[in-house]
Amino acid sequence: MPKPHIHSIEDIRAHLRSLGANERHEQRVLRLWAQAQAQNSGRRPLESFMPIDVRQALPELSENLAALATLREQHPGQDGSARLLVGLQDGQTVESVLLPRGGLCVSSQVGCAVGCVFCMTGREGLVRHVGSAEIVAQVALARTLRPVKKVVFMGMGEPSHNLDAVMEAIDLLGTVGNIGHKNLVFSTVGDARVFERLPQGRVKPALALSLHTTRADLRAQLLPRAPRFDPQDLVEAGEAYARATGYPIQYQWTLIEGVNDGMDEIEGIVRLLKGKYALMNMIPYNAVPDLPFARPSGKRAAEIARTLHQHGVLTKLRQSAGQDVDGGCGQLRARDGVKTVRVHRGINAPVI
Repeated sequence: MPKPHIHSIEDIRAHLRSLGANERHEQRVLRLWAQAQAQNSGRRPLESFMPIDVRQALPELSENLAALATLREQHPGQDGSARLLVGLQDGQTVESVLLPRGGLCVSSQVGCAVGCVFCMTGREGLVRHVGSAEIVAQVALARTLRPVKKVVFMGMGEPSHNLDAVMEAIDLLGTVGNIGHKNLVFSTVGDARVFERLPQGRVKPALALSLHTTRADLRAQLLPRAPRFDPQDLVEAGEAYARATGYPIQYQWTLIEGVNDGMDEIEGIVRLLKGKYALMNMIPYNAVPDLPFARPSGKRAAEIARTLHQHGVLTKLRQSAGQDVDGGCGQLRARDGVKTVRVHRGINAPVI
């Protein structure tokens, strides 16, 4: 039988069905794969319930699933994080980040179309979408290195631009993948499709919205190809999702010296978020070579967080993970010498 082409979770299901598997068999194979367990693990011998054609195909299928995401490089950070350069089947690479306390940041695209100006290669565009099976494979790979209890879609790419694949991966991870729904975090610059589709899913992830500024004109400059969401409208849409799911919205704010760290922005955040079911994640910028942006001082960042707290906005000052190992997303891929795009939609992966 020819080697199956696997890009999506549905490709895996279709291959198993062609071998005579039913839904229970499919779920077992997917559960063990997503949890990085051997396909012959478990108390019941495979011979007692698995069709012979499926049993015989499992070793090769396991090899094919392992090949979806392979570890090219691992760079541990002093903070307990580790940045991973992950190879995909076609030779492209993406980055995943192992975060302290069981978190994992995964990529949903090779490249990104949003073009955030403070990303190292945000100017270069999108190479391709990452398939749902390739997304789950990043989790399976990470679980061979350490336990993963939380998955955040904050790596390379904009999840709303690859919505079908991301939602398919979230559904699997939130069921047989054994990740709590609140511990699946869909991070986006904001897209109307997100607010339509996420409430309809069987698994409803937590939502993180990239705000970065309270000014519509500045947001258009910082995120030039993001949907033209006025910050006020973005917050209102986020608040509706938060109330519907019972999870607070996480607003992401990459804090850049002289750009979005002034009193006008602090006052704007208070105006937008006071009284909302929300958490402000204030993430000091990870400096990127060749880009004209700087990280504010620790004293200034702490002062901003304290001021927001005092004015009724729940704020966490996050320390960006992996600053000592090229923590700005895309830097490791760039250092690998890959010619194609190495980008991020603008959020430094926080320590969670």
